[in-house]
Amino acid sequence: MKILGCLCLAASMFVAPPTAGSQELTLNAWVPIFNGKDLQGWTPKFTGSAVGENYRDTFRVEDGRLVVSYEGYETFEGQFGHLFYAKKLSHYRLRLEYRFLGEQTPGAPDWALMNSGIMFHAQAPETMSADQAFPVCVEAQILGDDGKRTSGNLCSPGTHVMMKGELVTEHCVRTSELTTPLGTWTSFEIEVHGGDSILHKLNGQVVTEYSQPTLDPSDPDAKGMLDRGIPTAVVDGYVALQAESHPVEFRNVELMLLDPR
Repeated sequence: MKILGCLCLAASMFVAPPTAGSQELTLNAWVPIFNGKDLQGWTPKFTGSAVGENYRDTFRVEDGRLVVSYEGYETFEGQFGHLFYAKKLSHYRLRLEYRFLGEQTPGAPDWALMNSGIMFHAQAPETMSADQAFPVCVEAQILGDDGKRTSGNLCSPGTHVMMKGELVTEHCVRTSELTTPLGTWTSFEIEVHGGDSILHKLNGQVVTEYSQPTLDPSDPDAKGMLDRGIPTAVVDGYVALQAESHPVEFRNVELMLLDPR
């Protein structure tokens, strides 16, 4: 992983650690967790940068939308980014709308074309190493349609899951047949019941179901967590939105807490 040599950042690009947002989360009610004005309650972590540094103002707010912008980049050199919501979660529903726009940043890998994701059950951003590209987590993958890519699939950086009674160890599995054209707003929802059951919905249609995420001992980052005494079963964690080199926008980001019983 190549890291850009200069990581100096303007003060305006630093986002303070999150505080509990103005919206109080309650059971069985949708609550906005992105205020449409700023990044309050969210913390960025980029490969090669410290927690809280919003590298090159990649995550920004424009006209009520949470925007992943690459206007400040000449080339992409592995600066994968994640924007973490403040609160640790276990049983909940999360929904949002997304759309991809424009061109992928020069220098980015082909697989990152129109590629983003909702990372969840993720490790806390402050536990990631400086050069770590992705948090250990489960990912509800967001892909734009290039003629063959479908959205709503499962990815599992540093984890495994059970699907249809079998252990899934493949990093990304095509579990959806729905496509989302460039520039089109698409709704995405995940429903998470700790480690018992997880599903993805794209435009209201269930596209993926699985359960029992566990840490992958063959993954170096996950192994480090296991060595620190973190349990193998993954039942809670943080939510993060990805910046993987292609401009993408999010809006109407809402959360509903669910009764764990």
